[in-house]
Amino acid sequence: MTAHEGAHDAVVLAGGAARRLGGADKPGVRVGGRTLLDRVLAACAGARTTVVVADPRPTERPVRWAREEPAGAGPLAALEAGLRHTTAPIILALSADLPFLTATTVRGLLAALDAGPVDAVLLTDATGREQPLVAAYRTTALRRALAAHAHRHGGLAGLPLRPLLARLRTGRLPDPLASFDCDTWEDIASARARIREHGRVLDEWMTAVTDELGIDLDVDTALLLDLARDAAHGVARPAAPLTTFLVGYAAARAGGGPDAVAEAARRATALAARWAEEPTTAPEAPGRTPDDGPDAA
Repeated sequence: MTAHEGAHDAVVLAGGAARRLGGADKPGVRVGGRTLLDRVLAACAGARTTVVVADPRPTERPVRWAREEPAGAGPLAALEAGLRHTTAPIILALSADLPFLTATTVRGLLAALDAGPVDAVLLTDATGREQPLVAAYRTTALRRALAAHAHRHGGLAGLPLRPLLARLRTGRLPDPLASFDCDTWEDIASARARIREHGRVLDEWMTAVTDELGIDLDVDTALLLDLARDAAHGVARPAAPLTTFLVGYAAARAGGGPDAVAEAARRATALAARWAEEPTTAPEAPGRTPDDGPDAA
């Protein structure tokens, strides 16, 4: 854990007009069965306090709600409104349209901020452009920069976010995927297609299922897939889903956790191997010689 991994808050901006989506409710758009907002909230679940700047709505995890004044006054005003509800020394500033943001990326931002003499660390996209709403900031420096910006311009309403970076010492962390945001329906379609690619679909599905079921468990997907394969080939195809279900049930009865899953899977895999090794036909009787007959002397 970095020095600030356990002492940071998050501000998620989710109140934009989404004009390039025709005014659709962008945070509520689903990608991989989860709303964009819930995907971002899952990635920053380690924050001590998470503030979402938007009108309240149902979310998968509890958050604190805030609103810029006037509503729709822009990202700087929204960021400042969210900061009023935070107390941690480090702030994650995130937009609500990042389908590929993960907790690993968040930890990387926090670690990079710890490692360097900077006020902020921002992800950069595929073109190398800094993304101020996929970033970790030192709270004191960010508050100071916002106050100076507001003093110079007579307020923050209507101002863009990017010029604020000139008041901060910034570091960069390249991550074209995690910094991918959804501004258009083409972006949404691209994100939906990407999570269904062969190399991502199982991890995406497992994350979605564990979130939906409220399970906080880092499952070894490869282990379970190997077990399902062995059960399907060595026993019968329907044995695969039933066996993995029973492994989960047994692991839960044993107290849960990755070790319990691994032990239950190991035992079930060994059983499937023993099952498959058993011959299904009777062995041939040993050949008899003529002297083996009942009349032999």
